[in-house]
This record gives sequence, C-alpha cells and structure tokens, in this order.
Amino acid sequence: MEFDPSTDRGDVPGWVLVTLMTAGLVLALWAVAGPALTHLFEQAITRVGAFGG
Repeated sequence: MEFDPSTDRGDVPGWVLVTLMTAGLVLALWAVAGPALTHLFEQAITRVGAFGG
C-alpha cells in the first residue's frame, strides 16, 4: 500500500470538531472560574505589595 496525498485527506472534520469543542470547553471554564481567579490574583498581588512596601 502506497501513500497518495491526493486521495488521503485525513479526518479533517474530526479535527475541526475536536478543536471547536476544546475552544468551547476553555471558554466555559474561563467564564465560570475567571472571576474567582481574578480575585485570587488581586489578593496575591495585594499581599506581595504589603510585604514590599
């Protein structure tokens, strides 16, 4: 069996679906955890600033 790039297109729709689902999952997690992570980051920066200054 020989590899012929003109006939072997691969699983393009599958990869597109995986990419879109991954992006959707990241956006959903970011929407849920974003505010909590922002608050945690700001709290950490405030504590570090208190030590330095």
